[in-house]
Amino acid sequence: MPPIDETLPVNLLQALPVSAEDWAQTPKSVQALVIGLQSRLQVMEAEVARLREQLNRNSGNSSQPPSSDGPGVVKGKGAEKKRSGRKRGGQAGHPRMQRKLIPVEELEAEYDLKPATCRCCGENLSGEDLHPSQHQVAEIPPVKVDVTEYRLHAITCSSCGTTTRAKLPEGVPQGGFGPRFQAMVSILSGRYHLSKRETVGIMDDFFNVDLGLGSVSKLEKRTSVAIAQVVEDARIYARSQTAVHKDETGWREGSRKAWLWVLATKYVTVFLIDLHRSAEVAKRMLGTDFTGILNSDRWSAYNWLDNRYRQLCWSHLQRDFQAFVERGGESQKLGEALLTFAHQMFTGWHLVQKNSLSRTQFQDQMQWVRTQVGELLRQGTTCTHAATAGTCRDILKRETALWTFVDSDGVEPTNNFAEQKIRSGVLWRNSSFGTQSEVGSRFVERIMTVVSTLKQQDRNMLDYLTEACEAGNRGRPAPTLLPTLPIFTGHVMLPTP
Repeated sequence: MPPIDETLPVNLLQALPVSAEDWAQTPKSVQALVIGLQSRLQVMEAEVARLREQLNRNSGNSSQPPSSDGPGVVKGKGAEKKRSGRKRGGQAGHPRMQRKLIPVEELEAEYDLKPATCRCCGENLSGEDLHPSQHQVAEIPPVKVDVTEYRLHAITCSSCGTTTRAKLPEGVPQGGFGPRFQAMVSILSGRYHLSKRETVGIMDDFFNVDLGLGSVSKLEKRTSVAIAQVVEDARIYARSQTAVHKDETGWREGSRKAWLWVLATKYVTVFLIDLHRSAEVAKRMLGTDFTGILNSDRWSAYNWLDNRYRQLCWSHLQRDFQAFVERGGESQKLGEALLTFAHQMFTGWHLVQKNSLSRTQFQDQMQWVRTQVGELLRQGTTCTHAATAGTCRDILKRETALWTFVDSDGVEPTNNFAEQKIRSGVLWRNSSFGTQSEVGSRFVERIMTVVSTLKQQDRNMLDYLTEACEAGNRGRPAPTLLPTLPIFTGHVMLPTP
């Protein structure tokens, strides 16, 4: 029989309804059996707790996306909203929302309609209404695609016998579709995430154009080449900004696992698809000389960056604290206290955003909150729940990065901006299951960069892409994606020349 560890019974007896006197009178062989069974039981209970936590994981207590949540998921204590008892839709007294009227000079036609007789007595009416009611009807006329034919004649030289064929004029596409057509096809996939088959259907239904599935891929590839350089310029611009947001999500490239990365700033957002979720990719996107403030989660790919240049996302931290709560016991008390201070921080931050609290006042308030949160995290490193203790230790390694937004203007406490931007990529991935090749991945990252950036700058996508495709046909650079009014260069705002 193996020797009995004399220290083990003291720990195990705390979980056994056996007195010390009874235990001392128990035969050694029975003690060994009980100790072994109790040890196995503790291991099994820990494993059950781990599996239960994994089963109950959702977007409210982890970094999982909301789309992965099952039905009926309640994200944290009090997360389920109480019913207000009001009917659905607009409430009485809310600001009226209606379609903006087109200016008179832009109308296709206009008609003044006057009543001829009184609706009450039938008397003939005359006079003028200085403020008539306006009723505008928008209609799309039948669309007919313009098709231009270029006949390239081949003439044989009477002197040497060489046959020379005419060339297309500059700017005429080598393929069978013009720049606006090409831009529309690219937008249908890049903005609205339609499949190639659906894109073919749209062009047939709306424009009566016979478009093959292979032609869709060719047009996307041409667009990708046309915007390649301006997307790279946008990437350089984005990583030169004072505050940037970064996130990544899963992707598929053929049969291989890949990742869709996003780097979002106020005016420009860029995407990248790579086969790796590593620090090397993060460095390639940010640049090793990055000196702005990176807002992100605690993913290890960003740990190469000094804490002075980081802001950890408090939305992710709240999910960590909620996970503490759901583990119960000592971990629950710690999580509830941390969530209380997180709520105080967000309350103050929202007042700052509304200009109801000055930044100086907010910074004064945060001094005490910072101290209390730091103390709680240090207490948490000795928590009996290993996962909670490990998370606290990991957060404390980057403690100063919790509060960068308090001292630095233009920095947000959360990374929600990047998560909102990458959401379109998640929807595309869910509908298309990713891309089939590296060429397809380049198109996706470039067109998503263009679409997201133009939306941020309130620029028309069809007009921009048409110009870009036209420039590509002529061998010229596409229009810039960078904001030009005012002009931004690095961290310095320059006046418009």
